[in-house]
Amino acid sequence: MGSAIIERPTFLSTLQDGGRWGYQRYGMPVSGATDQYAYRLANWLVSNPHNCAVLEDTLGGSSVVFTEDAAIAVCGADIQPCIDEKNVPLYQTLKIRAGDRLSFHSLKSGCRVYTAVSGGFDVPMVMGSRSTSLYAGMGGWKGRPLRKGDIIPRGQSGGVFKEKQIPNALIPDYSDKEPLDVIPGPEAKRLTREALSAFLRSEYEVSMDSNRMGIRLKGPELACRGNNHDIQSSATAFGMVQLPGNGQPIVLLADRPTMGGYPRIAYIATYEHHRLAQLRPGDKIRFREVGLLKAQKLLKNHLNKLSELERL
Repeated sequence: MGSAIIERPTFLSTLQDGGRWGYQRYGMPVSGATDQYAYRLANWLVSNPHNCAVLEDTLGGSSVVFTEDAAIAVCGADIQPCIDEKNVPLYQTLKIRAGDRLSFHSLKSGCRVYTAVSGGFDVPMVMGSRSTSLYAGMGGWKGRPLRKGDIIPRGQSGGVFKEKQIPNALIPDYSDKEPLDVIPGPEAKRLTREALSAFLRSEYEVSMDSNRMGIRLKGPELACRGNNHDIQSSATAFGMVQLPGNGQPIVLLADRPTMGGYPRIAYIATYEHHRLAQLRPGDKIRFREVGLLKAQKLLKNHLNKLSELERL
């Protein structure tokens, strides 16, 4: 089979899939694509199964040369992809020829770009996943970020090129400035009344210290009653909002640790995770409380749309 040659990686380029599920109890992070929505759309466009590995680029897109004809798709952050310096669209199946170069220009909004290739990237399965776990140093390509000159083999594809396009109604707008919906967490009542009001009414800025493990926020300092910011360590989840002792919230992402000992003041609603995953340093965000029943209804609508698309 053919391969993809990394000519120029980005700030962080890794191979990711749906995640390494079932091993958190052993201390193994889930990892996987940070924006699972864009990841699934990209794989659908090239007729891949859900678990095929894709290229996740942070703050830009890699320059990649393909050694064999293939179908590719680019989804995620608002960026201009090019094949041999000719502009091509996002969210659409693209045909690439042997020797063609995929590159990117002008990142407008969002943070992470996903490139899927027919057959996926053929790297070894480790504990049921091809995802790169940076903190465990395993999975993906040699357990590390991609580097210039890496040659990544492709998997076996179905063979027939089928052109697809994501309907406009399903293309996310990562420049959307609407507040992120949150559900109160188990320790939300630990916040003082003033702190809870500040959390839901204030604007926060994404810190430069953010990464695939979590988004650190800068804004009003939030206080727990009695200034008690410790809890018995408990399991973590994507979108969990923790409050450490400095009063600045942290929102956990794909490479989160499996356990945490800070108060869990909120959870970002699951249907908002793709927007959360695309936040970049300097972005400003607000939060809006939503009831559990309403959040479940909105999540069901979100999943139904995706399921209808994947049945086509």
